Amino acid sequence: MNNLNPLHIGALLAIVVVFLFVKLDGAKTELKEVQKSFKESEKVAVDVSSLKSVYADKKKIQKSLESIFNRAKRTTELKIKHNKDSVFVSANSIETSALNALMGKILNGTFNITQLKIRKLSETKASLEMEIKW
Repeated sequence: MNNLNPLHIGALLAIVVVFLFVKLDGAKTELKEVQKSFKESEKVAVDVSSLKSVYADKKKIQKSLESIFNRAKRTTELKIKHNKDSVFVSANSIETSALNALMGKILNGTFNITQLKIRKLSETKASLEMEIKW
């Protein structure tokens, strides 16, 4: 009984080979899942990077807001308060046509509007409260 049977060694090698193939198949499946996850993460990173380049340029945002507000101040009385990281715009009474023009320019721009309240005062007047952060 001290002798090793070659059939036992062959069977053991066959079991080890089958075990290794099962492990290799599991590793391949896991690799495909990780690659898929990496592709999704890469896509999200590119999206975030492009959004950051649009929304994170503080000087560009401030310059374009000043341009918009300077044009709007010619026809309306806007109260503008600048903070460190935002601007608060309000008007107690603004013509609806001027409000439409102002909101058209604001909403077509790339601004982070955190608060927007518009109340109808009459057929031709409205009140405005808006906060834009950068």
